[in-house]
Amino acid sequence: MDNTRRFDLYVSGILYARLQLGGQGPLLQKLDVYSGAFSPWGPLTPEDRAFYKNFTKLDLGHIAETLPVYETALRGRGEVWAAGERYTSDDGVTYRQRDVKFPANKRMADGRLTAVCCPAREMAVALVEPGQEDATFLRDWRRERPAETLWPVVYDGEHAVPMRDGVRLATDVYLPAGCPGPVPAVLVRTPYGKEDGREAYYRYVQRGYAVVIQDVRGRNKSEGEWMPNYYEVEDGDDTLNWIAAQPWCSRRIGMVGGSYLGFVQWAAAASGNLYLKALISVVCAGSPFVDLPRRGGSFTSGSLAWAFAVSQKQFKPELMERDDWDEVLNIRPLADLPRKALGYDVPFLTRWLQPGDYDDFWRRADWSARAQGAVIPALIQSGWFDDNGMGTTEALDLTAQYPRGLRKVILGPWQHSGNSRYDLHALHFGPDALRFDLDRLYFRWFDHFLKGADNGVEQSPPVEYYTTGQERWKTAETWPPETTAQTALYLAGGTPGRGRLVDAPPPHEGADAYDYDPRDPAMHIIDLSENELEVPEDYTEQEQRPDVLCFTTDALERDLVVTGDMTVRLYVSSDAPDTDFIVRVTDVDAQGRSRKLADGMRSARYRGGFDHAEFLHPGEVVPLEIRTTKISHCFAKGHRLRLTVTSSAKNFIFPHSNTREGYHSARTVVAHNAVHYGGRWPACLLLRVEA
Repeated sequence: MDNTRRFDLYVSGILYARLQLGGQGPLLQKLDVYSGAFSPWGPLTPEDRAFYKNFTKLDLGHIAETLPVYETALRGRGEVWAAGERYTSDDGVTYRQRDVKFPANKRMADGRLTAVCCPAREMAVALVEPGQEDATFLRDWRRERPAETLWPVVYDGEHAVPMRDGVRLATDVYLPAGCPGPVPAVLVRTPYGKEDGREAYYRYVQRGYAVVIQDVRGRNKSEGEWMPNYYEVEDGDDTLNWIAAQPWCSRRIGMVGGSYLGFVQWAAAASGNLYLKALISVVCAGSPFVDLPRRGGSFTSGSLAWAFAVSQKQFKPELMERDDWDEVLNIRPLADLPRKALGYDVPFLTRWLQPGDYDDFWRRADWSARAQGAVIPALIQSGWFDDNGMGTTEALDLTAQYPRGLRKVILGPWQHSGNSRYDLHALHFGPDALRFDLDRLYFRWFDHFLKGADNGVEQSPPVEYYTTGQERWKTAETWPPETTAQTALYLAGGTPGRGRLVDAPPPHEGADAYDYDPRDPAMHIIDLSENELEVPEDYTEQEQRPDVLCFTTDALERDLVVTGDMTVRLYVSSDAPDTDFIVRVTDVDAQGRSRKLADGMRSARYRGGFDHAEFLHPGEVVPLEIRTTKISHCFAKGHRLRLTVTSSAKNFIFPHSNTREGYHSARTVVAHNAVHYGGRWPACLLLRVEA
């Protein structure tokens, strides 16, 4: 009797490997992308296992080893445990893996494991029994591309692409062998090493695109100075011109990628280059004072983990993982921080840490300010808890007036690592929170705007977003959705430090005050080694501190759905010349547990703009407006909405010294800060409520 089992491994609808279980042990057939042929069957080696784990996020060896356990344990509905892993199922067929990044969801049929499906941020992966494809997301790939031609990959070599100042950037080119040309190109510009993760881009080559992967200036094999964000407008422009001049290029170029790879897209777009015809912008980094590293005028100490990882010419992610972050964040003066923490100087970090307002140096890194009004079709993807979420806010603002069909927005309940978790710190999401169609949408986007395919992508809903609490996806024509209306909740007095949020401005003036001591800052709850700065944590304990003001609604009489970013209009005073103000919006449940949903921050000196300082005077009450991160959330009946105000967020930003020197000064003073409301001071939280 033949007890062997076979599974096929698909990445973005393309068959990449075949796995056979039973008999001699796991055997593997691998696709050779350079020939388009499969290798002979051979053992699943440790090297194969590591490669596919990195590429697809699936551990083929673990699946092979635990297949009998899964087929015994994955039964019934509700919560199920198998091989020490937690799953939930609402139908007894699909089992979603919980508590992990990049879950390996299982599909069962008659006690047999028939498929394992994983969302891997910018692609979807399926390990499936032959004949069971249509029971997975592969059905849609097969329907849209029933008989597509897949081209072998040709490596055209590493090119030294000259920039306008003579610096040469190392650039790899991959071409579809035999594809009638010229072909459109997909450009990826990265600080992480052009060889790392290149396999993820072969799928574009196989579908008839040239792929160009470039080390940005000063990184890996490229020449020049590494100054993050600083050169990307000009270097992006020069690179696009070089690609367009190649004989294999149709002069239609798209860009794709996330985080820094998203930043460089908007920087290239800001140049006004005529060959850039489409963007796929995922969790894009934004301008320095709105996003990182100087959000609100402070310095985001939380971004040090990333800065350490890119502190050498090659990417070193292991430098993010430390057990002494508390000591590192306390190093003063800040100019000494790189050498004391790493043992060597980091020129870009030294420059970043210098005192100063928004000036020409920072403006060079501000793609939003440098944009020339070009309308480039943009697919924009981010999440409510993305620590570059303010960069996506800038992208949404920049493209707000695009004609319908030229902008597509996907906003999910995700962190910076994207479409990757059902459970995120203090929040737990529904079964549809993760998407398996994003990469299919990417191809439709590029096929339409780079190849001219009439696939209807421009007719799809312009905005898709997920509402936590209701745990479902919605569509809209605009962002914020046209179904929302702006509503104000006004700050009002209560007990000291524990005020109220009310529907009308209080007629009488009041104030709540607190002392902010930089030597004892309030916490922003993150694990710096995780390199995720905006996770939704439980702030119940932090809100008991005397330097955290809480303004809370009464228990809600009905569900309240808030969608969009929010604006906090404060009226503040301090006896310090400058200090920070940090706001958070939380959902307080019936048991009093307060979970952060959105936040914002601003240094008081920058209340009139980031390009100049306006210091405070004792006794002076001044307006201060803070824009928060985005959210779509249902505050359930019986819950309360809370706004908190404080002046520190240790781990996220360096504590303000309450002196004119700001976060740089080793000398600190205690600031006596106050938030004023009512009468002349109509302090409020402006939010958008769904009808």
